[in-house]
Amino acid sequence: MNIPGFVDLQVNGHLGVDFGGPDLTDERFAEAARQVLATGTAAFLPTLGTATMDVYEHCLPILARAVRCDEFRGRVPGIHIEGPFLSGEPGAVGAHNPDWVRPPDLDFLKRQLELADGTVVLLTVAPELEGADELARHAVSQGITVSLGHTLGRPEDFARLAAAGATALTHLANGAPNMMHRHHNPVWAGLANDDLTAMIITDGHHLPPAVIKSIVRAKGVERTVVVSDAAHLAGLPPGRYGTAEAEVVLEPSGRLHNPERQCLAGSSAVMIQCMNHLASLGILGLDDLIAVGLDNPLALIGLDRGVLRPVDEVAWDEEDREFRVKATARG
Repeated sequence: MNIPGFVDLQVNGHLGVDFGGPDLTDERFAEAARQVLATGTAAFLPTLGTATMDVYEHCLPILARAVRCDEFRGRVPGIHIEGPFLSGEPGAVGAHNPDWVRPPDLDFLKRQLELADGTVVLLTVAPELEGADELARHAVSQGITVSLGHTLGRPEDFARLAAAGATALTHLANGAPNMMHRHHNPVWAGLANDDLTAMIITDGHHLPPAVIKSIVRAKGVERTVVVSDAAHLAGLPPGRYGTAEAEVVLEPSGRLHNPERQCLAGSSAVMIQCMNHLASLGILGLDDLIAVGLDNPLALIGLDRGVLRPVDEVAWDEEDREFRVKATARG
């Protein structure tokens, strides 16, 4: 079976190009995007994390122009803004800069959306923050999918935001403290809410197999979406790298982490690697793998395969149980 490729709702950069970096240009974005799209990713959302307004003012118009240009039509269908309305608490804030998180601010959001010129399709917020429900209602009214993440929220916070229109969970079981109450924590709260689709990172480092299996069993295939959460260091060789926030280490295994904070710093994988790791676990059959990696991500942002270019770029090898980019896909 051949498919157009996978759809990734969370890509922060590639090959050293940071989609939230002050040195981002139209040309650098285009170069990085072409590389991402050559790996078996049919479409992706460039993701801009927690930042200052100066960064949003610089980067969002660049990303918006890419969404609207002919080259990336159907390949870059919109932008994911992951912040700054997140929990600043240790662990929950993850690799985001806690100095830049801020409480929900409708005027700030409206400015972000103005800079993005109507191209934002996914927004991540922490549900426990005061005003998060008002923020979610406004975003939903603009046709934006609202996802909950980087949170210490309780079940009632998730329920309140779902009632306000939120429909997803950003990298469930990540962006969370290493030590939490065994019962009262945001992972259980997110799992238990049937209105929220779980996005999960299956790169082999973010979630152990037992956790992946438990999430898929709790949510069902229909409410599960795979993302890469690729950092801008994805595709680079192992080593120590300085970022705007801290020094991070990319291990030969592909594990990307911040030793000082004792947390992961995004992923170094692309979608086909995440999908092949998931396939290797034997949790899902082929049809379900395609659902969580292609059709469900599109549906979560209100799209279907009709927006993609009508080419078959990824093939399934049944004997090896592995997805492969077709050699002629880019020829």
